Amino acid sequence: MRADNSQHIVDAARRRSEYTRAKAIQALRSLDAAGEPVTFETVAKHAGVSRSWLYAQPDLRAEIERLRAIHGRNPASPIPARQRTSDLSLLRRLEAANARIRRLTGAGVLPLDAC
Repeated sequence: MRADNSQHIVDAARRRSEYTRAKAIQALRSLDAAGEPVTFETVAKHAGVSRSWLYAQPDLRAEIERLRAIHGRNPASPIPARQRTSDLSLLRRLEAANARIRRLTGAGVLPLDAC
């Protein structure tokens, strides 16, 4: 009677799957950090996986679609999505700058024509 080695096969398949996911995630991060277009084709090419496999992974698919939409709106942007300034952040910075200008001009520190 032969020994049951099926557990080794299952373990190898699990490791291969984890390695494949790690390659795809790394490709996503690299493309985004470089400001390159993030598409199923480019991720598959950089990760060495098939596009059909990417489509079958719900979380990876959602992230690719999210990044593709961001890069699609602003294709020339070299800034990664996670580092881009939000509209709310820009509004807060503008409000803080205006408050500082009012404070400085009201205190007589800056002449009014300097603004």
